[in-house]
Amino acid sequence: MLSSTSLKPITNPKIPFFSSFSIQNPSLLSFHLPFSPSKALLKPISATLIPSTPQPQQQQLYQPFRPPPSPLPPKFRSLDAQGRLDVLANRNGLWFEYAPLIPSLYQEGFSPPSIEEITGITGVEQNTLIVASQVRESLIQSKTDEDVMSFFDTGGAELLYEIRLLSASQRAEAVRYIVENGLDAKGAQDLARAMKDFPRRKMDKGWKSFEYGLPGDCLSFMYYRLSREHRNPSEQGTAALMQALQVAESESAKKEVSQELEGGEDEKPEKDDDLEYRVRVPVVRMQFGEVAEATSVVVLPVCMAEEDTKEILEVPLECRSGGDFGVVEAEKGWKRWVVLPSWEPLAGLRHGGVVVAFSDARVIPWKSNRWYKEEAILVVTDRNRKEVEVDAAFYLAKVDGGRLKVDTGSALKEMGVKESLGTVVLVVRPPKEESDDQLSDEDWE
Repeated sequence: MLSSTSLKPITNPKIPFFSSFSIQNPSLLSFHLPFSPSKALLKPISATLIPSTPQPQQQQLYQPFRPPPSPLPPKFRSLDAQGRLDVLANRNGLWFEYAPLIPSLYQEGFSPPSIEEITGITGVEQNTLIVASQVRESLIQSKTDEDVMSFFDTGGAELLYEIRLLSASQRAEAVRYIVENGLDAKGAQDLARAMKDFPRRKMDKGWKSFEYGLPGDCLSFMYYRLSREHRNPSEQGTAALMQALQVAESESAKKEVSQELEGGEDEKPEKDDDLEYRVRVPVVRMQFGEVAEATSVVVLPVCMAEEDTKEILEVPLECRSGGDFGVVEAEKGWKRWVVLPSWEPLAGLRHGGVVVAFSDARVIPWKSNRWYKEEAILVVTDRNRKEVEVDAAFYLAKVDGGRLKVDTGSALKEMGVKESLGTVVLVVRPPKEESDDQLSDEDWE
């Protein structure tokens, strides 16, 4: 049997080389080879007999993301790596001055554990210093009051770190509130979360009584919402309301919380006119990453408004989740679905809900169309409520030859429409970088 040591390479260029992979007739070997083929030659020759030239392998090592180094203070720019490590180990200077030394060491190949071993600054502390110094710089760029900024000269990195997710204007208001009220890291974290979450709670009870521009009101609204999660009356709910009242800044917020503490105003029977006047469809602008951050979501089937209107009648009526993993099951197959946060109007919409996608938001009867030209929207409809009853409510109906349209109950009654395809419960607008153009009640017809 041949081996890799017994088979010598053919050096005569006039004698062609054949391999067992290209020769279909083994008898041809005896014609070209200078020796008679043996029985062993008829067996497949392993590819290891003719080793290929080894290709140099590029070594791919995992390199974690390292942020670009921040501009170093002039007094540290001439230091080498060892000198910068000494500064960090001895905490020479103010914290925001030596914080940029950390990413510069990352760029030179140092890892957080190696820096921790040399300087004693843990990986968590390193990240806090880096982020806090960047937040501080953004506050200086936005011309935040110098008296407020001086509070962070000798410390407070952990406080600035907590407001990292806020916009520049929000950060300025947040640090003012933090300094004036002496918040700790946990308090700063709660404040940042409350300010970030406040615009998304427009549909919650009492939202209009709190001011978005006041950090204290945002924090108060968070406690106000927390109180409603407890059975009323309860010690936990009352304690949350007391906190809400303590941190509220605006008079309207204080009044709302006080009324809740007192048990609310006596409920009066609503007149029909009042009920109709209060019918408003919430309009929500989706936020980037909002679905990923939501603790609860709903999955709804989607129809395209431009397609045959018969499609909406074929949409699955029920979609439920179950099991340990919350696997979603529909009563029948469907090709389009959308996942939305479980906002209050959607929380009870488990049966009969459908989403209709319109490519032009002007199908909605706004008073003003300046924001909605060529903007796609999703109209969430409850198919269990088809009867056109309330004049001020909005319904999805087939009009003008079968096309889908959203209109008021009064307008449909004038057209002789008594039954719609469903009542509109929510309008969703697409995500946008700047979302300060939320619809107000005055913009509805």
